[in-house]
Amino acid sequence: MPSSSSVTVTSKCTVYPNQKSTIKSLKLSVSDLPMLSCHYIQKGVLFNSPPYSINDLVNSLKQSLSVALTHFPALAGRFETDSDGYVHIVCNDAGADFIQAKAKHLSVDGVLPPNCDVPHCFKEFFTFDQTISYSGHDKPLAAVQVTELADGVFIGCTVNHSVTDGTSLWHFFNTFAEINKGAMKITKSPDFSRDTVFNSSAVLKVPEGGPKITFSGNEPLRERIFHFTRESILKLKSRANNNSSFSQIAEIYGKSLKDNRNLTPRSRFEISSFQSLSAQLWRSVTRVRNLDPSKPTTFRMAVNCRHRLEPKLDSHYFGNAIQSIPTITTVGDLLSHDLRWGADLLHNNVVAHESDTVRRGVEDWESAPRLFPLGNFDGASITMGSSPRFPMYNNDFGWGLPLAVRSGRANKFDGKISAFPGREGNGSVDLEVVLAPETMAGLELDGEFMQYVTVV
Repeated sequence: MPSSSSVTVTSKCTVYPNQKSTIKSLKLSVSDLPMLSCHYIQKGVLFNSPPYSINDLVNSLKQSLSVALTHFPALAGRFETDSDGYVHIVCNDAGADFIQAKAKHLSVDGVLPPNCDVPHCFKEFFTFDQTISYSGHDKPLAAVQVTELADGVFIGCTVNHSVTDGTSLWHFFNTFAEINKGAMKITKSPDFSRDTVFNSSAVLKVPEGGPKITFSGNEPLRERIFHFTRESILKLKSRANNNSSFSQIAEIYGKSLKDNRNLTPRSRFEISSFQSLSAQLWRSVTRVRNLDPSKPTTFRMAVNCRHRLEPKLDSHYFGNAIQSIPTITTVGDLLSHDLRWGADLLHNNVVAHESDTVRRGVEDWESAPRLFPLGNFDGASITMGSSPRFPMYNNDFGWGLPLAVRSGRANKFDGKISAFPGREGNGSVDLEVVLAPETMAGLELDGEFMQYVTVV
């Protein structure tokens, strides 16, 4: 395992947009405000070394970041709370941090060991470590750190979670990459409109001195990446659906679903691949936690609301447009039934989260504005974030696609899971699993779960 230390910062500067922002300010929404107590998001990509010097790479990335910030002026701004208590992103072109670092004692193979925990060194490939999003009042809202390895380079992007969700983060990251690759025109511009259901007159009252993180950041944790091939996931999906065909059921009920434009009749009844994988993880982690059968257990999943609303938001709406769906049952019920039973619970909750449900969620928050309670408060919860649909491996900066996607220390606790696409694509999935050490040890011995894992 590589050393957990000795990443050396060699330079730091502020990169400014290459043009003045035409947007003055953006008010934080009902979906943005709860994230003020969460850490900045930290996501990054690992590459082989480029065919030119690190100095040439750094100069190119600085120029590309400057152009990218012109398209995403919110990320070059700062927070400001007005006299009425509303928090705004002031698009004042204050810039983003750019850090150059080196860890030339580390190799690509060394930081990607097969069948092992994620090396600690990745936590040092990001800046703003454990910084709460409310800090955007006096800190940059985005930062890029480029770390040179012996035979590779890691590009880590850190963004304020009250400014972006995962969809917007990866839109920015992809745009940054395509500009560096030489694109004269970006593929898709962000949509900064704020005339949406998430725009609200409700005021979030922040505690004196600012919000605090809602989970302990000091508990011992292990972190692993579990890889699932397309074939393994299809086996799980078949098992969750009891090898049944839902076409006849969907045909019978098709007419009653004709007004639902988001879901085909088949998808209303068929448990998806990702729901099947999530249900298996929920079962296995719950089993190895050795909890009382009567204890409630929760699987919390973040969902993108852009396409769930009617009328739909632009797919590139910039900001947070997510809601959290909790699925709750007892430990005994989850483990005494088969995979399909738990998968059905998840599936039904996701399918039911339509436009009216999103709007009710907004109204519920407006009735009692509050920060998002991130964490595993009862020792029986799992929180799923990120998405295998995010275009993480589309980040080609000009010399090839990434070798791996990794994250920093941000927002991690026992039971925090992040879903990434597998590098080979084609429906494969990587799960970044963070658990208490004894729970991870049990999961590694859980045959029902590990039979679907492929060592890469």
